[in-house]
Amino acid sequence: METVLRTSENMKKCLCSACPSYTTKCKIKNYPINMMKLVDGIENVEHFEKMFCAFGKSNCISENRGCLCEQCDVYNENNLSKEDYCLKDGGIDCSACAVNNKMN
Repeated sequence: METVLRTSENMKKCLCSACPSYTTKCKIKNYPINMMKLVDGIENVEHFEKMFCAFGKSNCISENRGCLCEQCDVYNENNLSKEDYCLKDGGIDCSACAVNNKMN
């Protein structure tokens, strides 16, 4: 997997919080935790509930309800080739995503 830098610039470009898989329940649950982590600087955070291509899979998201990865500037600028980084560390091969989307 390509390394995505954990920077505030990348965080601003990230589309994870707009993703259909990132439910309102997950957003509400993680908002205060995420804000507290930002105090120390995003570069020093081990896990964050956003920018999953850089921080690893979500501790809250459990179902693919749609994926915005391919539309994201962070994804494109880092030449990523997988999707659903929120569901699996390192993402899921896009060919598998296409098959799963047809089944849903």
